[in-house]
Amino acid sequence: MDFKLELVQVPVSDVDRAKAFYTDKVGFNADHDHQVNEEIRFVQLTPPGSACSISIGTGLGVEMTPGSVQGLQMVVEDADAARAELAARGVEVSEVQDFPWGRFVFFKDLDGNGWNIQQPTVPA
Repeated sequence: MDFKLELVQVPVSDVDRAKAFYTDKVGFNADHDHQVNEEIRFVQLTPPGSACSISIGTGLGVEMTPGSVQGLQMVVEDADAARAELAARGVEVSEVQDFPWGRFVFFKDLDGNGWNIQQPTVPA
């Protein structure tokens, strides 16, 4: 049986501001934006090429503090190119850092949720 992780909730303080950051700055696709009623809004955003999306919104039943999610990770083929693209879009992104298990770039969203971008190291 396959267990596929397809959606991770990310707590934000302002849905419209976060949606703009993730789509305009980071380049995620806006898949859904539904105002179910006055209390519930569901927004689904997906990184290009990813099978897993994030959700942001209001009234989604999860008690998390905006900025409390850390270590969300995306994998890319070229950390330098990913860093250059994000920086060109206006994202405050770290320099590329080399570790034995990969090359990494780090950034935070407007609420402080932390993201890692990994270029895996190919074993010699």
